[in-house]
This record gives sequence, structure tokens and C-alpha cells, in this order.
Amino acid sequence: MADTPKIKMQNVHKAFGSKVVLDGLDLEVGDGESVVIIGGSGTGKSVTLKCILGLLHPDSGTVEVDGESVVRINQRNRDRINRKFGMLFQGAALFDSLPVWENVAFGLLAEHRCTRAEAKDIAVEKLAQVGMPAEVGDLAPSELSGGMQKRVGLARAIAGDPEIIFFDEPTTGLDPIMADVINDLIVKCVHNVGATALSITHDMASARKIADRIAMLYQGKIIWHGTPEEIDKTDNPYVQQFINGHADGPIKMAVKA
Repeated sequence: MADTPKIKMQNVHKAFGSKVVLDGLDLEVGDGESVVIIGGSGTGKSVTLKCILGLLHPDSGTVEVDGESVVRINQRNRDRINRKFGMLFQGAALFDSLPVWENVAFGLLAEHRCTRAEAKDIAVEKLAQVGMPAEVGDLAPSELSGGMQKRVGLARAIAGDPEIIFFDEPTTGLDPIMADVINDLIVKCVHNVGATALSITHDMASARKIADRIAMLYQGKIIWHGTPEEIDKTDNPYVQQFINGHADGPIKMAVKA
């Protein structure tokens, strides 16, 4: 069915002891759409991703990928679903003991999808897509700058031509120019792969550039969603306070005197 969302979360709850993190979250991501979840630290953005990835189990509610429930499925089905996914981690999360090309091709090699020679060819191709020359593949991650490591992480995210790519704070720790370079690469790579994208960030410049639609998470719920063009026009006071970075407003930060 063409109208089936690529990702659908309905009335999802997740608590850790007495701390409620997700409190009836509803979210849909359409096929080929790029959705960015914004929100402050500790609002549940990472928990949302982990519930889709199967790293956490919701206490209640439904999570579907391509119309199929992925809550508490067996490992065989989880592995099948996860093969649809690519992921760019917040800190790139490269393996220091492996050369760059093996980092890029790690998933392909781990799942025995191709030979080592084929995997290296794919890695070189994906590195080229993020603007890095083939010789970088033989370097160690420690020999790369933070921006280069992020590019390698992006190359790894697209190595298996995933249907869905997750971006976890993709510009954290980067200077504004490199952050913009990474944003441009994300847009280009998602388009080239033809993937659906779900990102989490508190960087509004990044959200505006990579999103078709932005959703704001606050107190465990999506309280607003719309296009990047609409976000500056909304009269939602929570959204306005967040995107303008104002200390005063309905969002209160817990600060000890």
C-alpha cells in the first residue's frame, strides 16, 4: 500500500522508574520523507530512535516499519528489519582498531553480504560520495579530523543502500562551516540513496536544511510539526522559545541556584 508510512509510532510510552520520557508519542514518517525531531536535552529524542531500532522496548503503544509491528519481535525478524536501516551516530562511533574502509564496510562484512575485496570497492565508492579520496580508506580513524570522521560515519550509514537512515545529532561538535558541509552531504546522500530519513537534533540550522518536516518533542509528546518554512510563522510559544533560544518562556530549565 503506497500510503503506508515508512515509520509509524502511535501512543508510545516509555518510563525509567518514576521518570516518564515518552508520554503518548505519535509520529509518522512517509516513504522518502526527511523528518527532523527537535527538542531540548533529555526530552526523549534518543529514546524515540532506540524504540524504533529495538534497543529499547516501549512500555506501551505501537511502533511499525512499513506497516509491520517491530515491538518485541523475535531476533530473526529484528535482524531482517534492521537491514533496512543505516545510522550516523552522534560521535561518528568509528572503530579505532579498523582502517577507515573497514569501518565503512563494517555492516557488509559482518553480515557476509560480499567478499572483502568487494567490500573495499564499495567503501571507496561511498567515501567518494561524501567527498573523500580512496587513499583515506587505508588511514586509521585517529588520523582524521572530527569533520572527516563524521564524513566516514555518513559513508558507513549509506554503505548498504538502506531504505531508512537515522541521524543522531549529526552536527554536534563541528564548527559552523563543517556543520553546513555535513548538512549538504546528508541531503545529497539521502537523495542519491532514495532513502527515508529520521534525524534528531537541537541544531536549528541543521534542521532547516535537511528536513522536509520538523517535529518538536516536549514532555514526551510531539507538540508541533510542520515544514521548515512554517516553523518561523507558528505562534506556538514552546516552539518559538526553542528556535529562538530564549531563556524566558513556557519551557523551564531546571537550574540550581
